[in-house]
Formats: sequence, structure tokens, C-alpha cells
Amino acid sequence: MIPKLHYISQGNSPKEHLENIQKACSSGAELVQLQLENISDKKYLKIATTAREITGHFQTRLIINGHYKIAKEVKADGVYLGKDDSCPSIVRKHLHTWQVIGADANTLKECESNIAKEVDYIVLAPFRNEENKKALGTVLGINGYTVITEALDTETPIIGFGGIATADVKAILASGIDGIGVSDAITRDFNSIATFHQLLNASSTAEQRYTLE
Repeated sequence: MIPKLHYISQGNSPKEHLENIQKACSSGAELVQLQLENISDKKYLKIATTAREITGHFQTRLIINGHYKIAKEVKADGVYLGKDDSCPSIVRKHLHTWQVIGADANTLKECESNIAKEVDYIVLAPFRNEENKKALGTVLGINGYTVITEALDTETPIIGFGGIATADVKAILASGIDGIGVSDAITRDFNSIATFHQLLNASSTAEQRYTLE
């Protein structure tokens, strides 16, 4: 089962990512995603190992961005795959049976492709553009989310991401999206995790209504 709120790690250094992951966990995050760029696999493994220790202490789930071999080695709860990462069907063969796979999408066609590859959840992005960040594709907004979720016939959880703030949550859920990934808003104020949980109607133990096979 996938929590409704995902914290995507931020930081100006790997150390800061770890510090923010710890803050998120201590503030009640149920799932954090380690997202590091431009570092070696060796260093990524070291940081992921520490992230696993932190999240394990708080019984928070850990998702590794992109590096499925590292996700397997540190026994993370799963891996998140972007468009430039390995195919979910191939990755599935290398993971432990209990590890989940998330994949990103920007269009209905990409969602359907991911569902056919039996991913465990889809991150539909971006909800809106974020300053100083590379474009994830066409901005979807509430209208884009509504069109795509209404066209999909799936029990695969769809997670919204991209500049989401607490003020957006009600409308996003009404569009048919199941949960949200948040980076900036939480990093700026880790106390907002409690607010997001309340808005998502998710307590510290509340889960998606979907049971993953």
C-alpha cells in the first residue's frame, strides 16, 4: 500500500538531503524519496545506506530515485523511475518481490504504458512549473489531471507532483488524483507535513485504499 503523501528530498548537498529526510521523518512523513543528482554510484550508495538507517528508525518508507540496484542493496521500500531510467518491466526482475516501483508520466499515453508494465504507482507531473527546475513536461493543472484520471480505468494509485502547496490539495483530490508528492513546500516548513496529512485525510497510519499485489 502506498501512502498519500510523498516527501521528495531536497538539499544543496547530500548531507543536507539527509538532514531534511530526518526532519521529514521526525515530522511524521510516511514515505520519503531520496533524490540525488550528479554524484557517483559509490557515493549514492553511501548516502542511501544512511537514509535507510534514518527512515528505518522512524519506520518511514524509503524510495530511491532511479538507482534500482542501490534500492535493492540497501533494502529500500522501492524505486522511482523517470523517463530516462530503466524500463519498469526489466527493473522488476532485479528487485525483491516486496519492493515497489513508481514511474513518472505526463500524458494519458504514458500512464497507460506504465500501467501495462504493472508499476505500483504513477507520479503524474508537473501540476505546475517550478522556478529553477527543469521542465517535467506540459503543465497539467487541475484540468489536465481531471482529463487523464477520468480516461484511466485503473486501480493503480496516481500521485500528483510539481509545485503543490497545501491550498491545492482539495482541488487535486477532487480531480481524481490519489495522493501527492511534495518537495519545496515541505522543505520550507516541515510542520506542513501535519497539515498535508490532515488535508489528505491521512493520519500517521492512514494508507491508500489500494492494496498492491
